[in-house]
Amino acid sequence: MNGNYGWFLPVQASDFAPAMDRGIHIIHWAMGVIFVLWSVFFAYLLVRYRARDGHKPDRSHLPLSVSLAPDIAVLAFEVLLVVVYAVPSWNRMKRIPPSAEGSLQVEVRGEQFNWSVRYPGADGKFGKTEPRFVDFTNPFGVDEADPAGADDVVTVNELRFPVNERVLVRLTSKDVIHSFFIPEFRVKQDAVPGLAMPVWFTPTLEGDFELACAQLCGVGHAIMRADVKVTDRAAFDQWLAAKKNATLAAAPKAAVEQW
Repeated sequence: MNGNYGWFLPVQASDFAPAMDRGIHIIHWAMGVIFVLWSVFFAYLLVRYRARDGHKPDRSHLPLSVSLAPDIAVLAFEVLLVVVYAVPSWNRMKRIPPSAEGSLQVEVRGEQFNWSVRYPGADGKFGKTEPRFVDFTNPFGVDEADPAGADDVVTVNELRFPVNERVLVRLTSKDVIHSFFIPEFRVKQDAVPGLAMPVWFTPTLEGDFELACAQLCGVGHAIMRADVKVTDRAAFDQWLAAKKNATLAAAPKAAVEQW
């Protein structure tokens, strides 16, 4: 995981990462250019209209078009950036979720201070849930009487995704506001109690990553993390099959210790 970070941005590990990085680079380069141009313009004004013998500091005769040109140029650039890059990117990354059909559906629930994860079984359907069933051994409150939930796979602080396949996450919170953040994926979304927030992305790089909570959520905020592993489809299916027959019997101890 240490290899994912260097002197600059983390490695690009999702379909959103290149576009997100492109926007960051554009903004930083633009700010650098604007800083240089404004500095030159200010230096020109200081020298050209400075106070000296027989001349008071005055720029009243500076044409309005020249005075406003830098502001107009910056405004035009910002409008262009919003229209051409920001709005289309926001729609693609945040506003219009993909269809559940053809996506790997995953339910992620944040709580102090763990990430609980649920995958549907072979039937592709999540089992019904009821708040009254929620406890340390059943973080989602799955109704055991529902056949659709019999093959659901539940993990704590462990996520697996197949590479180059779209993932659709249903993000919720059990207690306070948390934030689902995988830096290499360039994905960040608040988990808000009472809301089910859609998060989607396509992992494009196999490897080990980390899900961190990016919202201060209590005294254990620093340890609220989960392992994220991206593998090929065969390895993912093998892992999922191994988990299907497992129970959450070992989870309460880990969850209680972290809590």
